[in-house]
Amino acid sequence: MVEILVMKAINAENEKHARAVQTKLRSARILMVNMLSGPGAGKTRLLEQTLSQGSSAVRCAAIEGDLFTDEDARRLERFGIPVIQLNTEGSCHLTACMIEAAMEKIPLDGLDFLFVENVGNLVCPASFFLGEHVRVTLLSVTEGNDKIRKYPKAFQTADCLVLSKIDLLPFVQFSLAQAEEDYRRIRAGGLVLALSAQSGEGIRQWLEQLLLWRKEVSA
Repeated sequence: MVEILVMKAINAENEKHARAVQTKLRSARILMVNMLSGPGAGKTRLLEQTLSQGSSAVRCAAIEGDLFTDEDARRLERFGIPVIQLNTEGSCHLTACMIEAAMEKIPLDGLDFLFVENVGNLVCPASFFLGEHVRVTLLSVTEGNDKIRKYPKAFQTADCLVLSKIDLLPFVQFSLAQAEEDYRRIRAGGLVLALSAQSGEGIRQWLEQLLLWRKEVSA
């Protein structure tokens, strides 16, 4: 019973900060995208492609979550956007409190997108709402077809499933159809995108979807 009460208190505190994040986003008319995946699924590489191929008229910022180092943040800083590095130093996920604090350091005026790259983990991040408009979970074809069934919450809470690294399909045993079927079983109506940040296949569809989500927020 004590454990249940503790979790309720943690979730209640997180929700309070998530609402504060939502208020700031709504006031500034910014679309926030929370990106989840296991380690190495390609979140940073997808963001690099997004920033390099997206319209120069679209203004973006990013919050990078990692246990240690600022390697991913430095990769995105090359594109001249505001980037905040959050090191959890052992914690397996970001919280809305962390996001709210990071947003204080970002110039929000005129911003269109705020990308949050969560800690690489298919368990903990799924349980913490950060105030985002859209949650995207990546699954690379190199991880195998069992991940959606093994870690359902990471995918059930996702508005969009991105199947990444599809340029490697000839070299691995992975079924795009099976992944989509598993996802639809637990998230009816969710969007599925298959892409390769390496070859560029599917990136245009990803960029178009981002603009559609942004349009919904700014309407």
